[in-house]
Amino acid sequence: MQKIKSLMTRQGLRSPQESVHDLSPIESFRFPSKEELREVCEEPTDPQAQQEIINSIEEVYFSNDSFDIVKYELERLPPVLSLQELEEYRDKLKQQQAAVSKKVADLILEKQPAYVQELERITSLQTGLQLAAVICTNGRRHLNIAKEGFTQTSLGLLANQRKRQLLIGLLKSLRTIKTLQRTDVRLSEMLEEEDYPGAIQLCLECQKAASTFKHYSCISELNSKLQDTLEQIEEQLDVALSKICKNFDISHYTKVQQAYRLLGKTQTAMDQLHMHFTQAIHNTVFQVVLGYVELCAGNTDTKFQKLQYKDLCTHITSDSYIPCLADLCKALWEVMLSYYRTMQWHENHDQDDAGAVSSDGSNVIGTEENSFDRSYVKKKLEHGLSRIWQDVQLKVKTYLLGTDLSNFKYDDFIFVLDVTSRLMQVGEEFCGSKSEVLQESIRKQSVNYFKTYHRTRLEELRMFLENETWELCPVKSSFSILQLHEFKFMEQSRSPSVSPSKQPASAISTTVTLFEQYCNGGNPFEIQADSKDDETEDVLASNGYESDEQEKSAYQEYDSDSDVPEELKRDYVDEQTGDAPVKSVSRETLRSRKRSDYNLNKVNAPILTNTTLNVIRLVGKYMQMMNILKPIAFDVIHFMSQLFDYYLYAVYTFFGRNDMYESTGLSSSRLRTTLNRIQESLIDLEVSADPAGTLTAAEERKEKVPSPHLSHLVVLTSGNLLYGLAERVVATESLVFLAEQFEFLQPHLDAVMPAAKKPFLQQFYSQTVSTASELRKPVYWIVAAKAIDYEQMLLLMANVKWDVKEIMSQHNIYVDALLKEFEEFNRRLNEVSKRVRIPLPVSNILWEHCIRLANRTLVEGYANVKKCSNEGRALMQLDFQQFLMKLEKLTDIRPIPDKEFVETYIKAYYLTENDMESWIKEHREYSTKQLTNLVNVCLGSHINKKARQKLLAAIDDIDRPKR
Repeated sequence: MQKIKSLMTRQGLRSPQESVHDLSPIESFRFPSKEELREVCEEPTDPQAQQEIINSIEEVYFSNDSFDIVKYELERLPPVLSLQELEEYRDKLKQQQAAVSKKVADLILEKQPAYVQELERITSLQTGLQLAAVICTNGRRHLNIAKEGFTQTSLGLLANQRKRQLLIGLLKSLRTIKTLQRTDVRLSEMLEEEDYPGAIQLCLECQKAASTFKHYSCISELNSKLQDTLEQIEEQLDVALSKICKNFDISHYTKVQQAYRLLGKTQTAMDQLHMHFTQAIHNTVFQVVLGYVELCAGNTDTKFQKLQYKDLCTHITSDSYIPCLADLCKALWEVMLSYYRTMQWHENHDQDDAGAVSSDGSNVIGTEENSFDRSYVKKKLEHGLSRIWQDVQLKVKTYLLGTDLSNFKYDDFIFVLDVTSRLMQVGEEFCGSKSEVLQESIRKQSVNYFKTYHRTRLEELRMFLENETWELCPVKSSFSILQLHEFKFMEQSRSPSVSPSKQPASAISTTVTLFEQYCNGGNPFEIQADSKDDETEDVLASNGYESDEQEKSAYQEYDSDSDVPEELKRDYVDEQTGDAPVKSVSRETLRSRKRSDYNLNKVNAPILTNTTLNVIRLVGKYMQMMNILKPIAFDVIHFMSQLFDYYLYAVYTFFGRNDMYESTGLSSSRLRTTLNRIQESLIDLEVSADPAGTLTAAEERKEKVPSPHLSHLVVLTSGNLLYGLAERVVATESLVFLAEQFEFLQPHLDAVMPAAKKPFLQQFYSQTVSTASELRKPVYWIVAAKAIDYEQMLLLMANVKWDVKEIMSQHNIYVDALLKEFEEFNRRLNEVSKRVRIPLPVSNILWEHCIRLANRTLVEGYANVKKCSNEGRALMQLDFQQFLMKLEKLTDIRPIPDKEFVETYIKAYYLTENDMESWIKEHREYSTKQLTNLVNVCLGSHINKKARQKLLAAIDDIDRPKR
C-alpha cells in the first residue's frame, strides 16, 4: 500500500481532502454554477434507485472530516488483485459518487434563493462596517487633540494631589509605626514601676493600632512582638499576684486586679491566686522547717532540701521545736492574714462597684458581666477559706506529729498547746472551722504526753505524802488559788487573742477578732518573755500573820460578827446535812463561842501543807492544759480526780484507818464506797509483780500507784500531843480545803466537760469531793477514843453500890474522875491549838466524839450493874446531871450528844411490863447485853419471872436478824 501511495505522490495525485485544503479561501467557498447543477440534475435517475445507492454507502464515509478515503480503500484491497474486480468496485464507487453529487446538487438548487438573500445582507453589513471605521478614526483624532490641549494637564494636577494625600497618610502611618516600634522601651519602664494596668492598656492600644496597619509587612513582626510582650506582662502579673500571698499591699493588689480586669481575666486571676496561696503555704512551711533543720545540723549539706516535708519534720530537735513552731505559725498567720485582707479588699470594692452601677446603669451587658465576675470571685474566695485552712492544718499536723513530745517539760508542752490553741482560734475566726485535724493531732500528743506526765506526778505525790510531816504551811488569810501562777489563766480567759500564760493585763474586748486586732501589724504568735515572779503574788505569811498590825487588829475586832460565817453562828451544825436545829442562841453565847474558837486558833488562815499546795498547783497545770485543749478535757479531769482520790486515800490510810477504834457507824456508806473504789481503781496493793501475769494485768498495774506509807517522823502515839492531833488536823483540814477548791473549780470544769461525760464529773463531786469533810469523824474518833480513859471509868462504876435504900444527895466519885479527864483533854486541846489552828467544826467533832463515847460508857457501866433499887436509879440520874452541868461549862456544844441515850436508859427502869416490851422494840440502839441487864435488874421489883421470860424472848427476836 505504501508503494501505491508513493506512486500517487510521484504522479502528483492528491486525496480529495488535500485538494480541498489547497484551494484558496474564495475557491473553497465557490459553489457550482447553475448550469453545472442543472446538468447534474438533468441526468435521468430513479429517485428510489438513487436512494438505495446512497444507503449502500458505508457509514465510515460519513464519520468525520479527517477520514482518509484513499487510505481506507487501499487497505481494503485484497492481497491478490484482480483487475476485473477492481474495475467493478471502481464502477460501484463512481455510481455512489454520482448519486451523492446528484443529491447534493438537488439540495443546493433547493436552497439557492436563501443563499442569494444572505449574500446580499452580508454585502450590506460590509458597507456599514467600513463607515463605522471611518467614524472611529475621526473620533480618535479629535480625542487626541483634546488630550493634548486640556485633559492631560488637569488630570496630572489631580493625580499629583492624590499622590500627595497618599504620601501624607503614609507619613502619618510611618510615624505611628515608629512609635509602635519604640513602645517596648516604655512598656519595660512601666513594668519596672509595677504600673501593670498602664502597661496592659498601652499594649492593647498598640495591638489595636497594629491591626490597623497590618497591610504593612513590618507590622506583622511588630504584632507578634506585642503579643509576646503581652504574654510577658501576664507572667510578671502572675509573679506580682504571688507576692500578695505573704505580704498584702492594697495599692499593689489594686493595680494587679485592674490589670487582670483589662485583660478580661478576672476569674483566671482568682484561680491563679488560690493556686499561689496553696503554693505559698507549702513553700513557707518547708523553708521555715528547713532553716531550723540546717541550723541544728550545723553544716551546709543539701541533702535536707531533697527530703519531703514530712520527713524533714522528723529532723527537728527538741531544743528547736518550740521556736520553729512559733515561726511556722507566724509565717502561716501572714499567709492567712493576706487572704483575709484580700477578701476585705473585694468586699469593699464590690460595694463601690455596686454603688457605681446603681447610679449609672447604661451599659447593661457590661454590668451583667461584672456582676457575674463579682459573684464568681466571692464564691471562689469563700470556698478557698476552708481549703487554705485545711492546707494549714495538714502542714501543722505533720509538724506536731513529727516529734515525740512525751519528754517535754510542762511549760514547753503548755506553750505548744497554747500556740496550737491560738492557731485553732485563728482557724475558727478564719472560716468557722472547728479544726478537727489539729484537734485530733494535738489530742494524740496530749494524751500521750499527759499519761506520762500524770504517772510521774502521781509518783511525786506519793513521795511527797510519804515524806510529809504534816506541818502547817503558813499562808496569808487572804490566800486564794487565783493568786497562784498556775491559775492566772482563769482571770485572763476572757481575752481570746492572747495565750493564757502570756496575756497582757489590758485585755481587749471579746468582740475584736485576731484578724481585726493584728490587721495593720503585729503577730499573735510572737513569743513573749515569761515573768512568773512578777505575775505570782507572794501567798506565804512570815509568822502566821500578814503583818503586826493585823495581829493586833485580830484581837480588837474579834467581837464583831461580820467576819463569822453564817453556819458558824448556828448553835449546832449537822455534819451530814449541814442544817442547824431550830433553836435560838443568845448573842453572849455566840461571843463566847467565838472567843473559845479564837483561843483555839489565832488567825483564820487556810490550813494546808506543802503537799496540798503542790496538788493545787498540779490541778492548775492540768486545768491550764485542759483549757487550751478542750478535746482531752475528760482525760484531764479524770487524772485530776485521781490526784484528789490519792490524797483522800492517803489521809484516810495515815490517820483514819484503825481496826481497834474504827466503827461502822462513823464512816458513812458513801465514804466507805468511795474508799473501796479508790483502792480498787488506783491503789496497787501487790508487793511484787507476778512474772506469769497477763499483759492486761500488767497494763492495769501500770495505771495504779502503790499505797503510801506514813513518814516515821510523824508520831501518833503520844498522849500529851493528843495522839498526833496537830498532824491529824493539818491533814484532814488540808483535805477539806482541797475539796473546797475543787468545789470552786466545778463550774469551770463543767463548762469544758463534754456533755456525754458530765455524769462522771457529777458523780465525782457527789461521791468523792463531798465526802472529804466526812473523813473528820473516823480520824478524830481515834483521838477521842484514846484521849479519855473510858476503861478506868468502867472500873470505878463497877465499885459503886446501886441497891441503896436511901436517896443520895452526893454524886459518885467516877463523875469527878470523868470530868477530870475532860478537863485534861481540854487543856491538851488548848496546847495543840497553840501549834495549829483548830477550826470550830473540828473542836466540835472532837468534843462530840468524846462526849458520845463517855455517855455510851456510862450506859455500858449502868448495864453492868447486878442489883439496883429505885434509889440507885435516882443516884444514876444525879450522877448524870452532875456530869452534864460540869460538862456544859467546858464546851459550847448544844445539845449534848447522846444525852437522851443515857436518860432514856435510866428511866426505862421504871417502866411496867407492857410498856417495857414496847420500849424494847422501839429502842434498838441499845445492845442485847444492855437490854438483857435492864430486864434482869427489874426482876423482883416490878417484873416477875414470867414477864422476864417474855421480855428476854422479845430481846432475842430483835437480836436474831443482826446475826
